[in-house]
Amino acid sequence: MAWWLLGSLPSLPTTAEEVTARQGAIQIALALAAGIGAAITLMLAFRRQRHQEHAAHVTAYLAERNAQLTEQIAERNARLAEQVAEHNRQDATERRVTELYTKAVEQLGHTTAAVRLGGLYALERLAQDNPAHRQTIVNVICAYLRMPYSPPALPKPIDLTRERAEALRAAHRRHHASRNAARGRKPAAALTAFTEDVTPSKEAEEERQVRLTAQRILTEHLRNDQTAERLMATLAGSRFWEGMRIDLTGATLIDLDFTGCWLTDARFDGATFKGDTRFDGAIFTGHAQFIEAVFKGDAEFNGATFEGYVWFGGVVFRGNAMFAEASFKNEAGFVEAAFEGNAVFSRANFGFDAWFDGVAFDNGAQFGGVVFKEGGRFNGAIFRGDARFKEVIFASHANFNKALFERDAHFDKAAFEGGAWFREVAFEGDERFDSARIIKPDPEHSWEHIWPVGWEIVRQQDGSALLQRAGTEPTPPILIGKEDGQADSHA
Repeated sequence: MAWWLLGSLPSLPTTAEEVTARQGAIQIALALAAGIGAAITLMLAFRRQRHQEHAAHVTAYLAERNAQLTEQIAERNARLAEQVAEHNRQDATERRVTELYTKAVEQLGHTTAAVRLGGLYALERLAQDNPAHRQTIVNVICAYLRMPYSPPALPKPIDLTRERAEALRAAHRRHHASRNAARGRKPAAALTAFTEDVTPSKEAEEERQVRLTAQRILTEHLRNDQTAERLMATLAGSRFWEGMRIDLTGATLIDLDFTGCWLTDARFDGATFKGDTRFDGAIFTGHAQFIEAVFKGDAEFNGATFEGYVWFGGVVFRGNAMFAEASFKNEAGFVEAAFEGNAVFSRANFGFDAWFDGVAFDNGAQFGGVVFKEGGRFNGAIFRGDARFKEVIFASHANFNKALFERDAHFDKAAFEGGAWFREVAFEGDERFDSARIIKPDPEHSWEHIWPVGWEIVRQQDGSALLQRAGTEPTPPILIGKEDGQADSHA
């Protein structure tokens, strides 16, 4: 700049003015250089400050990122440590449970009854404290009850007349033996009297107590004392084991009391029930099978609820069979069952088909007030006692083909809403259908109704009909009022 300023000056004489001009040019050049230097210095200072700010920002970001990563690593390590600790606790618990379970199962196979009882109580405590193992322990207890077993015979009552007769015969034998000895005769060979040993052995009685304890453990923890309504709002008792399945196929059960118990799937195929058996108020939420089981005492199922299908095919009821007010919400089968005592199904409710084909009722059969919402099938059934079907409702089909009634059969006030078949039915006693009503007696549907010989229908004003013996005076028509009509429609 100084060169340019000096070079642009005109040729001047070397005078004071020239010197002054040249000095001014030099000052301007120096001022310009100083300005440029200041600008460069300012620019460098700005760049330095900006670099420092950027470095500080990057350093802060890296520090924050490192802190976050450190925190995440610490949290992950903490979670891993908790998982490892939890797994260790679970492993320790499982090892302890396995050891207790193995020890208890070994005790069940011991020859001493007291040790077997200890094994049962150990299993019960283990199941109570470990809900995840309850089904397995229930399976073990059921397996123990399925083991072959013959209950000891109970002592017979003393017959005083027989005891006196035995004492007299023994006295006569001693008298004859003493007379023969006095005469020098050899005593006759003593007659050995073999009597039935009715006193149970110690081992048999101890095993009986062990089995009764196993049954009590099951019933205590399968029983829920709360009603179904309260169960929806409150939790079950702490000792109630919910959702258990039991398999007692072929087991020998003694005075079994499952009153109020809740069972999922239950299998009693081929089981032998010694003494009286009670399932009053029991609830079967799954399927129930009693195929070819034998009830040697009374069997009580009053008020029981079967939500799944239930099958009593080939079952033998030696005592009374009580199913009053029982609810069968699925199919119920009693095919070829034998009721040697009274069969009571009063006010029971069958939601699906009820199969009683080929059943033998040796005593009374009570079906008063029963509702068959689907088919009620009694084909080939034998009623050797009185058969009571008073006020029964057959909402779909009633099948009694080839059934045999050896005594009285009463169908008073029964209601047949669907088809009814009484083909080749034999009544050897008194049959009564007083006020039995047919809901749809239309002629075009006459093939759906085959009534016993000697009975005919009498139409009513409401379109239904009543059964009446042929040749008798017609039954007066029934006038149905508002309330009666409502009752019939409800039926």
